[in-house]
Amino acid sequence: MTSEASLNALAPPVFDGINYQVWAVRMEAYLDASDLWEAVSEEYEVPPLSDNPTMAQIKLHNERRQKKSKAKASLFAVVSSTIFTRIMTLKTANEIWNFLKKEYDGNDKVFAA
Repeated sequence: MTSEASLNALAPPVFDGINYQVWAVRMEAYLDASDLWEAVSEEYEVPPLSDNPTMAQIKLHNERRQKKSKAKASLFAVVSSTIFTRIMTLKTANEIWNFLKKEYDGNDKVFAA
């Protein structure tokens, strides 16, 4: 089994609005293991390439752009359809993560009577 296949076997469950704290920890670990956490935790721009970029610059540019896309796709893939309709217009993985945290962090607490 390839490392990517074994990582996919450990994918976090679909988030349906319940147990956000548990889901967020698992999702962060998954994204970190997939080398995508930076694209979620930090809002960064991928600047356009210069007129005569080196191969290394092209490679780095493509990797950073691809990580941003993969991180966003990963978050889209692990939320319920109901939640997806609320986040589908957000442009970056960072925006999605912050929206989910704001909306759901703390909603699972039980208060004593």
